[in-house]
Amino acid sequence: MTPEKLFEQIQTKKSFLCVGLDIDIEKIPSHLRNLEDPIFAFAKEIIDATHSYAIAYKPNLAFFEFYGVQGLISFDKIIRYLNQNYQDHFIIADAKRSDIGNTSSRYA
Repeated sequence: MTPEKLFEQIQTKKSFLCVGLDIDIEKIPSHLRNLEDPIFAFAKEIIDATHSYAIAYKPNLAFFEFYGVQGLISFDKIIRYLNQNYQDHFIIADAKRSDIGNTSSRYA
């Protein structure tokens, strides 16, 4: 997304909302836990519920890396889903290291 497109989204939606996708499998609603990919399913529900307000999504890589290969597959599916369905949204991959709180616990 170009800066011009981002600014256009901010103006259109009158919003600066960036939705963090820090998916903790233990906090996923029970009706999604038995699905093939509950991490993706939960993120998809969040995205679908917020897309008309949000201008950006920020998946936190630590929460996906914590679940190994399956977590990275879920991360990839989320990025693909956003690119296919919500091209007008900015995507920020939160991949910082040496963070605080619950993010750093995922790297431990």
